[in-house]
Amino acid sequence: MDAWTDVLRWLSGRGLEVVLIVLGSVLLARFIGWAGTRITDRIDRNSTDGDALVRSEAAKHRHSLTQVLTWAAVVLVYSISVFFVLDRLGIPVTGLVAPATVLGVGLGFGAQRIVGDVLAGFFIITERQYGFGDVVSIQVVGGGEPAEGTVEDVTLRVTRVRSPNGEVVTVPNGQIVKVVNLSRDWARAVVDVPVPTSVDVNRANEILREVGRSAFRDPAMRPLLLDPPTVMGVETLGLDEVNVRVVARTLPGKQFEVGRDLRARIVDAFRSQGMQVPQPTSVAVPDGATAVQEAVR
Repeated sequence: MDAWTDVLRWLSGRGLEVVLIVLGSVLLARFIGWAGTRITDRIDRNSTDGDALVRSEAAKHRHSLTQVLTWAAVVLVYSISVFFVLDRLGIPVTGLVAPATVLGVGLGFGAQRIVGDVLAGFFIITERQYGFGDVVSIQVVGGGEPAEGTVEDVTLRVTRVRSPNGEVVTVPNGQIVKVVNLSRDWARAVVDVPVPTSVDVNRANEILREVGRSAFRDPAMRPLLLDPPTVMGVETLGLDEVNVRVVARTLPGKQFEVGRDLRARIVDAFRSQGMQVPQPTSVAVPDGATAVQEAVR
């Protein structure tokens, strides 16, 4: 009977405090997550309600920074609650210093990769290498196919990318060796048009210039283009055909849409002039970065 009384007394005292601490930490963590979601939603809404068709670099950085701060705040809340619970349970925190040191050394050797991921994530955020909504191509350690798609989440440990097929690719930040940002500041759509050697190249150049002018005048395309598409001239020579290159500077992330539209316009223009050409090959180059080849079939 005395034991049962002691249990009830503990439950009404320290036990109740432990329950309240756990419940309070869970509610506080949920509130922080809710507040972080509200802030990121407001950032996204403000960045898309204006005239700009894409998010600004500042909006991308604010979104990613809010996600990281939210994650760090939740971890801090749970960490502090653990110390309070240990104190209410009568476990001296100072007595855990020595075992925690040994455990920390052991975990340090086993968690080197996690520490590397967190450090890499810290520099990704502070250096603004990419942010939420950026279109990226991420090369990881060991080579293989890069992770390509739209950034959906950036934390200190991982980056989540939504591929064009709808797949979510999670990449540890410490394993990233190269990032190609396809939506930073501005991008470039490059279309190589194969022209038969039997066709007058000057005539083909004039047709392509008219295609560029008409695309720049089109109300649907004008907002995506920073300047009129330019005909660079003959890029390569072959036995049966030459490649004439057309270049267009676009808003970040819009180079693929512009490239598809230009290819369709070029095919229609050449057919209207009685010229049959193979389907061209497009190259999207973001602000001087490494080219990403996109073959059209």
